[in-house]
Amino acid sequence: MVAEQIVARGMTDLRVLEAMRTIPRHLFLEEALRARAYDDSALPIGEKQTISQPYIVALMTQSLRLQVTDKVLEIGTGSGYQTAILAELAARVYSIERVKSLAVKARERLDRLGYRNVATRNSDGTYGWGEAAPFDAILVAAGSPSIPSLLVEQLKEGGRVVIPVGDRTRQALQLGVKQRGTLKMSDLGDCVFVPFIGAFAWSADRC
Repeated sequence: MVAEQIVARGMTDLRVLEAMRTIPRHLFLEEALRARAYDDSALPIGEKQTISQPYIVALMTQSLRLQVTDKVLEIGTGSGYQTAILAELAARVYSIERVKSLAVKARERLDRLGYRNVATRNSDGTYGWGEAAPFDAILVAAGSPSIPSLLVEQLKEGGRVVIPVGDRTRQALQLGVKQRGTLKMSDLGDCVFVPFIGAFAWSADRC
């Protein structure tokens, strides 16, 4: 998976590559889908949510340029796979999942694998995690119409955020670096994520 889907497409961060070699992606899927765990595609995890394509996981993670001392906020725990990748690279990860059943399963997986540097919460991710802010990096694993202002406020000066921005069916993956209180944006390419549902993103009534 790493050689054919990630390195071959230009990912070069050795720490990210090693994390993706180390973490068993199949353990974050239900038994029926484990044979497809290392395919170059997103896969369903229930509740109309998905585990992201391995290349997209690598791209988002590499773009954050994580250091071992960083504190990271993840919005959209999902299966917990991306959470585990972040936990391998950063000092502390705070991860929010709005779907309770997914949050519970992800927490169980992370505990079984021994990730003690991850805090999880079942709540609306558009509010962020104010009491743990500021963050060195924020990763949003859902497509949003814009970047929620509370997340920008919770990002440190010089911090990085990666978020898919667009409509409900297609987005552009955006990297923002906070400079003098605002985000300097760059485009990482087209992508497709499930909608970011919350008070400051998409409404749940159209799910």
